Amino acid sequence: MTSQMYITPSSFYIKRTPYSFFFFKGNHKSYLNQAIIMSLNTLLPHICILSLSFAFLLSHACSNGVCKEEIDLCGKCEEGFYCFGCLAGFIGPKCVRSTATDQFKLVNNSLPFNKYSFLTTHNAFAIEGEHSHTKVPRVTFSNQENNITQQLQDGVRALMLDTYDFNGDVWLCHSFGGKCNDYTAFEPAINTLREIEAFLSSKPTEIVTLILEDYVKAYKGLTKVFTKAGLMKYWFPISKMPRQGQDWPSVSDMIAKNQRLLVFTSMRSKQNSEGIAYQWNYMVENQYGDEGMKAGSCTNRGESSSLNDETKSLVLVNYFRSVPLKELSCVDNSANLMKMLRTCNDAAGHRWANFVAVDYYKRSEGGGAFEAVDMLNGELLCGRDDVHACEALRLR
Repeated sequence: MTSQMYITPSSFYIKRTPYSFFFFKGNHKSYLNQAIIMSLNTLLPHICILSLSFAFLLSHACSNGVCKEEIDLCGKCEEGFYCFGCLAGFIGPKCVRSTATDQFKLVNNSLPFNKYSFLTTHNAFAIEGEHSHTKVPRVTFSNQENNITQQLQDGVRALMLDTYDFNGDVWLCHSFGGKCNDYTAFEPAINTLREIEAFLSSKPTEIVTLILEDYVKAYKGLTKVFTKAGLMKYWFPISKMPRQGQDWPSVSDMIAKNQRLLVFTSMRSKQNSEGIAYQWNYMVENQYGDEGMKAGSCTNRGESSSLNDETKSLVLVNYFRSVPLKELSCVDNSANLMKMLRTCNDAAGHRWANFVAVDYYKRSEGGGAFEAVDMLNGELLCGRDDVHACEALRLR
């Protein structure tokens, strides 16, 4: 999801007026109808939390299950967990989930694709610490901490990417003024696509979905870069995508035919011109950003039909802030995320999300986004609130 912004001394990249804070979001070129209006009393707790979090993380830097200090306060984390501190959610570091459950191996891969749920990274390309590929310091924000290869290895199976024409090629980028600039660009799309190709080549039973916020206008620009990356041999064809709410082909069939890459674009014309599926012909999606995080409410974004439109077989739920706040994402990705998924299930006509998109996917108070996807797959596969319960039922 592209974020258009004003550059200010603030790390939030928002424009301050005497009365409120405004920011750009998505593919809109005007202010959002709703502005973020925060009183000083509202801002102070956030500032305090951020300041304390930075101090805490400096003294308790943890990764891959090992805290980098003389005494490991977590002890040894078991496989699939790592040592992490979330001052906004709990005191002191502890072991939290770092990898997804493989629902195909745990239960089966014989059901239609739309009967499973997949962890999705919002702005998967906007990686903290990614070096500049334009030789100009980047002035924008990040949404993830791990590179694409690591995201896939951790069990992420859907990636949201923002594609732009830039420097005579296709790049992954945030925008400023509706355009990719050398100070908002992350990298040429070919780099990321080659990482995806390497993963699909090494993991012949895995399926990856790409959801493109697409601003590429060059003639067959996307087709050329996907071809150059060697991804066309995995392409899932539009002709096999259901248009009236029917089930998708089974995962096992997709694997057997090596049609393991699903690509959706936000540009309607490319379905005919390049054979890339127009996203909202096939899925419904809730509102992104702060509006999509309001407790008890789950409404469709403007481009999507209503969430209960059953002619669309796939359901995407976004749960991330308009302006990413890394130190609060551990709380966002925990109990509140689970509550929103249940709210959106009701709004979607009692259909559970197939994709759940978050920022900083490994940050949580415990199980986080990984546990949320376990819940979704449990509900989809056997009507239980944990996919591991489906395994127990299968083994009876």
